[in-house]
Amino acid sequence: MRDFQFMKSSHSAPGGGECVEVATNVPSVVAVRDSKNPSGSTLLFGDREWLAFRSAVIDGQIRATSLTA
Repeated sequence: MRDFQFMKSSHSAPGGGECVEVATNVPSVVAVRDSKNPSGSTLLFGDREWLAFRSAVIDGQIRATSLTA
C-alpha cells in the first residue's frame, strides 16, 4: 500500500470523536479512513470522484447520519 500521510479535520473534537482522516499526498488518489481505527479499511477516491463527493456534501445532498447496529 502507498505511504499515505493522513490528516485529521480541524473540526475534529479533542479525544477523537467521530471523524475521518484524509490523505492527499499520493497523486490522483484521495484516501479516507476512520480516525478511531487507523489500521482498519481505507476508502480510495480518484480526483474527480473526490471532488464530486465533496460537492455533494457541501450542497447538502449527503448528510451525516447516526447508525446503530
